[in-house]
Amino acid sequence: MDNVRKNKTINPSALPATEPDYYLENGKVVFTASFHLKRGYCCQSGCRHCPYKESVNK
Repeated sequence: MDNVRKNKTINPSALPATEPDYYLENGKVVFTASFHLKRGYCCQSGCRHCPYKESVNK
């Protein structure tokens, strides 16, 4: 887990609870940005909705 970036500024309890964490597209699970923010770090898997892309690419 040393290779993941963590976001210390996001408080998961401040995120909207009504947004789904994922949806299905062509039989595959696609995680939402809300899910990634709740998780709190980038897994570096190239997720479509990753809000951490900017910090990982720097």
